[in-house]
Amino acid sequence: MTRQPRTIALVGIDGSGKTTQAHRLADALAADGLNAAYRRNAGGRRWFGRLSARLGRGDDAEDLLGRRAMLFVESVLRWLAILRTLLRRAFTGQITVMDRYAVCQYASLRARAARPAAERRARLAYGLFPRPDVTFLLTVDPQVAHDRIEARGYDHESTDYLSAAAAAYRSLPEYGEFVVIDANGTPDEVAAEIRSRLPLPAAVTRAGSRMRTMVLAGGPLLAGVTALGWQLAESL
Repeated sequence: MTRQPRTIALVGIDGSGKTTQAHRLADALAADGLNAAYRRNAGGRRWFGRLSARLGRGDDAEDLLGRRAMLFVESVLRWLAILRTLLRRAFTGQITVMDRYAVCQYASLRARAARPAAERRARLAYGLFPRPDVTFLLTVDPQVAHDRIEARGYDHESTDYLSAAAAAYRSLPEYGEFVVIDANGTPDEVAAEIRSRLPLPAAVTRAGSRMRTMVLAGGPLLAGVTALGWQLAESL
């Protein structure tokens, strides 16, 4: 890398520790005196799963909305979350530690056996977002991930799906750009590995950098709305 990272993404299968490690990294950078913040780019699957359970429809979001509709909703909500994150970063100049990013949606579509056209449209919508300076892929044994998910107690994933999701990440064309982290260890061990692989960011953000980020963040709006609207029409 020829410049210091300003946007950092943590991605990986459910149960890999993305949220925990993203919080820890943002807190560590802030403790070092840097203007850093945690941002979550969720797709709403957990919330819809809880709603489904409350309505007696099952404990999975797809029990409520169906597979294709949930994939569409997830795509829209994550796209909006990423746009919001990039706009915040543009105005604040913060080092942004992102919990999930666009590649999570591509992996989700592949793992859930969506049609190739769905991924093409997602890539059209997400593809104009600037790529993070660093993307950490947290890899973990699917059984370990399953045990962690069961221990937290508020959602469920099968080991078959987790295995499919892990394979989906490895199949992405972006895989070669990821910084792969073994996330099977303790949180302290994983956090130490992440910090050892991350160049120390600069603490000062110039106005020109902020303007560039604002332009890049606003650029995908028209393309994204068009592609997601097309996907909505096909999901109904």
